Amino acid sequence: MQKTHIWWIRRDIRLHDNQALEAACQGAEQLIPLFVIEPALMDSSAPKRRAFLLNALSDLDQHLRALGSRLIVQQGPAQAALRSIVDQCNGAPIFAHEDFSPFARQRDEAVSKVMALNLFPGVLLQHPQTILKDDGDPYIVYTPFKQKFYEAPLPTPADCLPAPDTLPPLPEGLETLPLPVWEPVQDFPATAEEALHRLETFAEGGIRQYRSQRDRLDIDGTSRLSAYLRFGLISAREAFAHAHIARLQAKTDAERKEIQTWLDELVWREFYTAILFHYPQVMEKPFRESYTDIPWRTAPEDLAAWQNGQTGYPVVDACMRQLLATGWMHNRGRMIVASFLTKDLLINWQAGEAWFMSQLVDGDPAANNGGWQWTAGTGTDAAPYFRIFNPIIQGFKHDPEAEFIARWVPELRHLPIHYRHEPWKLDPQGADKYKFHLGRDYPQRLVDHSFARQRTLAAYKSARENS
Repeated sequence: MQKTHIWWIRRDIRLHDNQALEAACQGAEQLIPLFVIEPALMDSSAPKRRAFLLNALSDLDQHLRALGSRLIVQQGPAQAALRSIVDQCNGAPIFAHEDFSPFARQRDEAVSKVMALNLFPGVLLQHPQTILKDDGDPYIVYTPFKQKFYEAPLPTPADCLPAPDTLPPLPEGLETLPLPVWEPVQDFPATAEEALHRLETFAEGGIRQYRSQRDRLDIDGTSRLSAYLRFGLISAREAFAHAHIARLQAKTDAERKEIQTWLDELVWREFYTAILFHYPQVMEKPFRESYTDIPWRTAPEDLAAWQNGQTGYPVVDACMRQLLATGWMHNRGRMIVASFLTKDLLINWQAGEAWFMSQLVDGDPAANNGGWQWTAGTGTDAAPYFRIFNPIIQGFKHDPEAEFIARWVPELRHLPIHYRHEPWKLDPQGADKYKFHLGRDYPQRLVDHSFARQRTLAAYKSARENS
């Protein structure tokens, strides 16, 4: 019988810079590119995230077919699907990239007990076990984690593996399920070509203004690579290598600082994954136990208004409507709306975390949890509890001409800039002039920010004193 290897595709939907694929090809006379549809993950996934995944797999299948292979799709759970394939192929070994969520770790541990599972780096640049304090404890603060991270060798494009020119053939007689067909996500074409194009274009241009423009809601100043990194249409190594080369080629210190800020954002991704790896309980409760008993409000109508972009605060509503329409939200927007939910409405951050995961095309458990706990002040390297974003100031600062608001809250588009940010300040004469009536054309504010701030400070103080 010919020597068969299984390439188990998870968060590495690409042929280029794929360490698991490279290892699987070595010594193999036959190769099975396998994706397992796991109901536990697929059924709970956001529709746009599911669509992105399935379209990325379809694109990968086309590339595999061009190399004389194809994608083999099986229905999970993973252990049963793998067992069936392994048994058909005389105990074929499995090659995959290591993943770090509690679900992935439990799944891989169960598989490795009964099958030959070989795991390789690829999802991250550094394994969470390698970035540790001198005493062996994990870091819980970002800055020293970042300092330790940069002590390791940094990847360059020369380290990134090219896509293979050929692949070992498939064994005969393998059955495969058809991939479900989903409409493409409009703003995120799910192809490896698009991922590499975005990375290269950003590394050649936008990254040099990233620090200055990344917080502007009305400017396309971010890379929009998060979904591609989430599912591995590009590798973390490729992203870091391109940015590192751009930094080395920068002509001024100011330009280097712009680029370094984006590199540091990649390190945040590593940090939050390391936190989830070492402290999986953060998926269920606050990292800071002193905030376990914050007296959160149970306010389903307010939560629904926030979810649907009907809070009465234009910048919050614009961001939430962007999420509903596209499955994506600007990172500054994520902080604004998270602060509003937790500290203006005093609704548990876990409700916001769950809503984001139900909507985001780039939803990643580690980054999503880390971001929400940071804003709520309950996490590791968290914003202090008394840091409460003023949504009005945030709007003026990060959308100064109210263009972003006008796009996503069209009922305010015809108002002067100032009133797009604060429509409640429009006097009766102005309201008649613009044929705008607050409460009919656009909702009244759910809460007064000044009142909400004091309420939140009291609630957090109570939790701290009673812990």
